[in-house]
Amino acid sequence: MRTVGDQLAAVLSVARPVRPLDVVLTDAVGCILAVDLTVPTDVPAMPVAACDGYALASEDLEPATPSAPVQLPVVHDVWAAGGEALRLAAGQSIRISTGAPVPTGADAVVPLEFSDRGDVRVRIGYRPAVGANVVAAGAHARRGDVAISAGTRMGARQIALAASLGYARVRVHPKPRVVIMTIGDELVAPMRRLPSRDADAEHVIYDANGPALRTAVQDAGATAIQVGPVSDEHAVLREALEDQLVRADLVVTTGGLSDGPRDTVRDVLSPLGSVRFDRVSMSPGRLQGLGLLGEGDEAVPIFALLGQPVAAQISYEVFVRPALRAIAGYSEIYRPSVVARATVGWPSVAGERQFVPATLQGAPGEGYQVTPVGDPARLADWSVSALSDANALVVVPEEQSAVRPGDSLHCMILEG
Repeated sequence: MRTVGDQLAAVLSVARPVRPLDVVLTDAVGCILAVDLTVPTDVPAMPVAACDGYALASEDLEPATPSAPVQLPVVHDVWAAGGEALRLAAGQSIRISTGAPVPTGADAVVPLEFSDRGDVRVRIGYRPAVGANVVAAGAHARRGDVAISAGTRMGARQIALAASLGYARVRVHPKPRVVIMTIGDELVAPMRRLPSRDADAEHVIYDANGPALRTAVQDAGATAIQVGPVSDEHAVLREALEDQLVRADLVVTTGGLSDGPRDTVRDVLSPLGSVRFDRVSMSPGRLQGLGLLGEGDEAVPIFALLGQPVAAQISYEVFVRPALRAIAGYSEIYRPSVVARATVGWPSVAGERQFVPATLQGAPGEGYQVTPVGDPARLADWSVSALSDANALVVVPEEQSAVRPGDSLHCMILEG
């Protein structure tokens, strides 16, 4: 039986980042930058005005006081950024707008509100400090500086910065395309209209894993492609898998892993690649399938998970999500975690790592408390209704055979 650590190492060994692509800047949103984005030129390239006002030499206002303002001629207006800076003669001023190049010979900008706003001549009643309201060349960024580091997720703020530097295209790891395939003839896709009580008395099992994993994959920053439910029938399942491989960077299946005659996943996957099935010393989700479909650089990682929804979602959090984040190019691939004290006790199985859905409460200053949302002794029987109440997974280590009230345990945070 594999340990959780060994299984996770095997998972990450097949999680190769998606090959980087050059994309249009606005198409990079949500993707991970593949190379450092450097500053192509000083920002600003030359000294510019930090406000609307009058550019001048501060020494020309040496004698200015509020009661005896100095009057200077306004020889030019500069209302647009860009272009060459003008040259200012001694004893003159130029009216200037925010972001426009400061004239040569000027060392300060007096804001409009500190003047009489003159058009031909301007009266100013104080001497500004040298450099007042002037943004020096390179003050915001120097040529060659790293503006955005590789590994950064490109969001609105990063797109704005790249655009301000003149980048029309950037090199990113594109969002991985994840095919989610739920398997089982017994499964029914959720309906727009539920059957009435009287009209349909037969047992119906709705597919919970497809919508759940699709949402989880999208939340992790990937593109989800939901397929199924797909029949257990050998030929149908194989054809469905082969059809999806052409558009998948990763495949996740749920169901079909038991030993019954209709559980065909192992038989179908064997000729398609190198996939192994192991029992992992964890609860729930003890049975895991992992491998590659195809050969060489075109091989696609596959994760085969149990069909039980709680086991499938916990296996996703423990193994699939870190792999998916690695494939997407993230440097931080794991959920954040905190240490919390158990409010109740429960038995655990020595030699088996337990992942218990729970509610986490508290704050960094006061500490955290955690409470299971069901009976940890019956994890295999937990329902999605119990799991929906959880915001964390309590991790009980293999060497611990029981949790006592007050024990400190690591908790994976599932949501904010």
